[in-house]
Amino acid sequence: MSPPSYTYEHEAEVEIFAQSEDVDTDFDALKVALGTVLAADRTLGGLCDWVEADAPEPSELPFAGALSVKAALIPVRITYTTSDPLI
Repeated sequence: MSPPSYTYEHEAEVEIFAQSEDVDTDFDALKVALGTVLAADRTLGGLCDWVEADAPEPSELPFAGALSVKAALIPVRITYTTSDPLI
């Protein structure tokens, strides 16, 4: 096809952390907030063609004498098309 187009898919990672008395509720609120932002604009304001998050794998990090931290890396797939692979 003319002009040529190049489609790329990259994966970024979003780190989330929660440390509180109600760590599960706060952690879930962070996940929902990220999901809401991504669902509201799947093109990130026109910067990409599609963005979608994968399920996180949470882990709990204990700290001696302090509240534990619940953390996760959330993979985010970003797909975009460009007319020039160097731009």
